[in-house]
Amino acid sequence: MGRPLRIEYPGALYHITSRGNERKPIFHDDADRTKFLRILEDYHDRHGILIHSYVLMDNHYHLILETPRGNLVKVMHGLNGGYTGYFNRKYGRSGHLFQGRYKGILVEKETYLLELSRYVHLNPVRARVVKDPSEYPWSSCPGFYWKRKEVCWVAYSWILSQFGRDLRRARTEYRKFITLDEAKGPEPLIHLHGQVILGSESFIARMQTLLKSTLLNQEIVERKRLHAYPSPESVLKAVAAAFCVSLETLQAPGRRGNQPRKVALYLVKKYCGLSNKEVGAIFGGLHYGAVSKAFVRLDQELAEKKALHKTVQQIMSNVKT
Repeated sequence: MGRPLRIEYPGALYHITSRGNERKPIFHDDADRTKFLRILEDYHDRHGILIHSYVLMDNHYHLILETPRGNLVKVMHGLNGGYTGYFNRKYGRSGHLFQGRYKGILVEKETYLLELSRYVHLNPVRARVVKDPSEYPWSSCPGFYWKRKEVCWVAYSWILSQFGRDLRRARTEYRKFITLDEAKGPEPLIHLHGQVILGSESFIARMQTLLKSTLLNQEIVERKRLHAYPSPESVLKAVAAAFCVSLETLQAPGRRGNQPRKVALYLVKKYCGLSNKEVGAIFGGLHYGAVSKAFVRLDQELAEKKALHKTVQQIMSNVKT
């Protein structure tokens, strides 16, 4: 049996589902769920993924994740493999924990991310575990409702930005959006194309074009990265030119409120295919955890500030790969 189709490219967004073998539980207690989330956080930090939403049920989980480096296969192999190793050691078992390979659906962000976030967060409600999705502690939903429930490795900003620039109001509007009364329509996954793509007709056409450009054999049809990464040097030079500052200003640690440095770090992390540790080395030995936090903070700022967002887009349009 061949491996499932994996379309990989920098910036791709996926809805991931992985179920227990024979539909058996993959989480027996809260310690198991905590361990899984720690592994997920570690992969967020080390491999630069963006986690937009998640939910852990007893015998399966859902993730909506974005891969700025086009590294889905590597991330999922480590995530499921790492958790399986932990689970087998803890419970004295061996063999597969998950039912076959995970299901990864390529998603058009602008069209379906909001609906999929609602779909993921309503899983415990549909399973009659809770009445309100925010009552379920093993999902990202509480962090969308209340700032005090946020965790640093979930990317709340893009989804909340769709409800306006005022964050408090956006949280209120998201809560309204996610209620069952508002979600009585058909589930978004009924629009799935070819079992692997969810998006508009133009998005599907683009993905089909990408697939045609790849030689696929009968055993494995994983999508390789579609284009070369820009060099960190080219990104730094473009940021320095846009803000009229020196390269030293971008790379030297210290001064607070250094917006050009924040933008440079954000773009290098997002587009250059480097680990957080490698990005940190470029910016004066910054810890990889601090790189991740800085990225998330600016990502939220870009969602709220249109002028800054436009500047960042213009910078990247001037960067050559």
